Amino acid sequence: MSIRTITKSLSGAAALIIGFRPVIATAALPGAQPPSRGEGTSWLQTIQNYGYDGFMLIGLILLGAMMVGVASHAYGVYHDIHEGKKKWRDLGLTAVVGICLIGVGIFMITKATGVL
Repeated sequence: MSIRTITKSLSGAAALIIGFRPVIATAALPGAQPPSRGEGTSWLQTIQNYGYDGFMLIGLILLGAMMVGVASHAYGVYHDIHEGKKKWRDLGLTAVVGICLIGVGIFMITKATGVL
């Protein structure tokens, strides 16, 4: 292999890399959004409205964790069914109790945000 062939292949590879590089986005960042209850008439009311949004987010995260916990437990029961340790009725009971727990969690979060 000659140096000319190596140089051509390297320059071709460099052209390919430069040609397919990602284009840098130059869009402007969006501004801060007002809270869901509005900005309020004073700075204190605006901070309270942001706090309400924060508590709503925490409540959604807790509900998501509850759903993951119920699904994880149901998967464990399903695994135990195949090992012969549990029966199908245990999986049904897990599903019913899990749905009830998630429903109670949604109810409690809804009532708690009404207090704020």
